[in-house]
Amino acid sequence: MSHLWMTHIAHMNESCHLSCHESRHTATHCNTLQHTATHCNTLQHTAVHCNTLQHTTAYCNTLQQTAACCSTLQHTAAQCNILQHTVTHCNTLQNTATYCNILQHIATHCSTLQHTATHCSTQQHTATHCNTLQHTATHCSTLRHTACHLSCKVSRHTHTPTHV
Repeated sequence: MSHLWMTHIAHMNESCHLSCHESRHTATHCNTLQHTATHCNTLQHTAVHCNTLQHTTAYCNTLQQTAACCSTLQHTAAQCNILQHTVTHCNTLQNTATYCNILQHIATHCSTLQHTATHCSTQQHTATHCNTLQHTATHCSTLRHTACHLSCKVSRHTHTPTHV
């Protein structure tokens, strides 16, 4: 074989060796790139998942605040119902007090009327007694006048004048 051919074969062997080495290097590089791409996809998926979790956390916080607000509103509503019941009870008591005052006024008025009726009855009894006494006095006076008149007549008839 010729020197040229030998050089060519040696060069081809060397090229083949370099080519194989480069191919291995390229394959390793390709594997690294593929691994990096997979890792990048995983990181991207993790970032998306993390964003979803952040959104869910924010939503959960909002729901917690809403639940706390709802609980406060429920408590306020319960207090409002108690106050409303108290106001109704107070109005009932106020109406009862007003009714009681009216009854007390009526009782006082009734007591005054009863006292007046007793006084009036006493005066009526006194007036009747007074009328009876006046009638008796008049009758007595009439009897005295009559007795006096009769006495004078009898004296005139029973006395005979004596003349000396």
